[in-house]
Amino acid sequence: MSMQQQIEQKLAAGIECKHLNVVNESHMHSRGTESHFKVVVVSEEFAGKRLLARHRQINELLKDELANHIHALAIHTFTPEEFSEQHGQAPESPKCLGGSKFD
Repeated sequence: MSMQQQIEQKLAAGIECKHLNVVNESHMHSRGTESHFKVVVVSEEFAGKRLLARHRQINELLKDELANHIHALAIHTFTPEEFSEQHGQAPESPKCLGGSKFD
C-alpha cells in the first residue's frame, strides 16, 4: 500500500469526512520518496474547534507516519460551511526549503 493510500485510510477511519483529498506532493520536493503530502479534510467534527485542535487531531491519527515516513504535511481542515466559503479550494502548499530526515 502506498503512503498516500495509508494516509487516506487512517483519516477516513478516524474522522467522518464530507470531503477528503490527500495529495502526494513528493515529486515537487524529494528524491523518489513518498514524503511530502497535502491533506484537505472537510468534516462536521471540526465545528467549534480551533485550528490547533483540528491539526492535533490529524497529527494524532498520523503520528506513526509523521514520526517515521513523512517529511512535510500541509494540513487544511474545514467545516462544510468553511469549505463552501473557500469555493471548494485549499491553499497551495508552501515551497519546501529542503532537507529531509532521510539525508
